[in-house]
Amino acid sequence: MDSKELREAIRNGEFTGTTSGAAGHKVQANLVILPKVYAFDFLLYAMRNKKAVPVIEVIEDGQTKSRFADGSDIRTDVPKYNIYEDGVLRETTDDIRGYWRDDFVTFLIGCSFTFEQAILDEGLSIRHIDERRNVAMYKTNIATDPAGVFGGELVVSMRPFDESEVETVTRVTEQFPEMHGGPVHYGSPHEIGIRDIADPEYGEGVEMREGETPVFWACGVTPQNAALNAKPSIMITHAPGHMFVTDLENEDYRKNN
Repeated sequence: MDSKELREAIRNGEFTGTTSGAAGHKVQANLVILPKVYAFDFLLYAMRNKKAVPVIEVIEDGQTKSRFADGSDIRTDVPKYNIYEDGVLRETTDDIRGYWRDDFVTFLIGCSFTFEQAILDEGLSIRHIDERRNVAMYKTNIATDPAGVFGGELVVSMRPFDESEVETVTRVTEQFPEMHGGPVHYGSPHEIGIRDIADPEYGEGVEMREGETPVFWACGVTPQNAALNAKPSIMITHAPGHMFVTDLENEDYRKNN
C-alpha cells in the first residue's frame, strides 16, 4: 500500500496494528491534539526539547487535514488514539470524531520509525519489527526543559543491536535530527533510571541476546508523560507505536554530514 491507501485502510478499520515497518519510506508522525489555550505552552515545550518533540507540522485550530497527507483526516487516520482528561488516560479508541472540538490544535511530531527504515536500508535488522511487536519505550530520570504547564522526564525508545553495530546505527540516525536524531544513551539502562529492561512502560519488551547492547533514542511519547504532569482538561495523542502516516519522503529529512 502507498501512504494514502494505508491511511484509508486505517480509517476503514482494515489496518489496526502498529505502523512500524508498515509505511516504507514515508514519514510517520507522533500526534498531540490540545485545546488552543494550551497550544502556546506546548509549542514552547517542543522548541525547548527538540530532540524529544521535533514538530514537523502544526494544524490550526479546528482543521482536520494535514497539508502533508492528501485526503487525510486527523480524527480517523491513526490506528489508535489515547484520550487523556485531567492527566488521566480515559480511553483508547480508533476514531476521535466524537471528541472533536473547533478549538483543537494538532501537532505532528517527528518519529523514530523514519530512521528505522534507514537502519533497515543499511542491511541491519530491528528486533521488534522482526518479531512484529511494538517498540519498547521507557520513562527515564532525564529531565526535559519545562515550559508553561508542561514538563517531566524524557521517554526513550530502545532497540538492541550487536555491539559492532552501534557505531553504524548512531551514524545513520544522527542524519535525521528532526526524527529524534542520534541515541541519547546506550549500554546500562540503570544509568538513565530504567530499572527493568524487560518491562517497558510503553510498547512491548524484546529479547536481549548475548553480545548485544540496548540503544536508546528520545521518543515522541515524551509529551504523553508531560500530560500526566500538566493535567490539561483534554489531550489526545496517538497510542504508542500507532502513528499518523504522511506523504513525505524519509529522505527529505536526511541531513548528510
